[in-house]
Amino acid sequence: MSITILGIESSCDDTSAAIIKDRKILANLIANQDVHQQYGGVVPELASRAHQQNIVPVIDNALSKAKVNKNQLDAIAFTNGPGLLGSLLVGASFAKTFALALNIPLIEVNHMQAHVLALFIDDAAHGKTPSFPFLCLTVSGGHTQIMLVKDHFDMELIGQTIDDAAGEAFDKAAKIMGLPYPGGPIIDKLAREGNPGAFKFPHPVVPGLDFSFSGLKTSFLYLVRDKLKDDKDFIQKHQKDLAASMQATIIDILMKQLHKASRQTGIRQIAIAGGVSANSGLRDAVYAEQEKGNWEVYIPKFEYCTDNAAMIAITGYYKYLKGDFARQQSTPFTRYNQ
Repeated sequence: MSITILGIESSCDDTSAAIIKDRKILANLIANQDVHQQYGGVVPELASRAHQQNIVPVIDNALSKAKVNKNQLDAIAFTNGPGLLGSLLVGASFAKTFALALNIPLIEVNHMQAHVLALFIDDAAHGKTPSFPFLCLTVSGGHTQIMLVKDHFDMELIGQTIDDAAGEAFDKAAKIMGLPYPGGPIIDKLAREGNPGAFKFPHPVVPGLDFSFSGLKTSFLYLVRDKLKDDKDFIQKHQKDLAASMQATIIDILMKQLHKASRQTGIRQIAIAGGVSANSGLRDAVYAEQEKGNWEVYIPKFEYCTDNAAMIAITGYYKYLKGDFARQQSTPFTRYNQ
């Protein structure tokens, strides 16, 4: 018998709803919040208000696009954390109410686990799904982690950032350069036409498989500040080279730790997930290792990399198979836990 699940994602500033039937996505819609652009970053209070406005029409449109009646749903899965508390509460409250009204199971989903399980959406990684165990580098605006994935819900955190995330470094560099938010995709676009060796930035010395990006952000800020003293048009003249050099440094840091993790574990099945996995430079670097015969690589399609409800729905599907359901008393959490 087929299983049809509504997935709801509201952890940050995107309101998303998806309908999944078994492992096949029937609809995956996202409502973005342009209100944050003028502030150069997400404002939590504005985000939660926008979620309240968006959640009903987004879910209604997802059901309509999927040609699924609400009474055909077998369960509702929602992001329970980590994320912004106000944003999470909007999604959680709607999910609880809707599930109660339909008398169907409620499934809570860990946002970071969902990024990994996006790899198992039917056709998410171009028809390929990894076998266990594999390593997954999960990179986003709020997290940078290396997970040893032993099963769908048996994931060991073996490396993480000790301060800022890779996505934050991209966005900070963009802000310093006067680029609009979110800056990561713009940095990526500019970097394609720049010289990655134009400017040198220090690599952090971090023990084990952890990451650090705070020092890199500071180094970029100081370089631009000092150069502007001598040339007020420095950023405009060197925009592409700055973007390329910053992106190359971030990717080098990520790849160094991923190589180390592969050597230490002996695992050559490598996946990347999360918003920064959409970065063309990171994708090229990972695929280059596959071309050399070093790794077997798995990356979700672009639409499943950034925050989206399809990854929540696929996680809900696997939890439904286990009978792992949540109570109405479920409480959202803001920081990552396993």
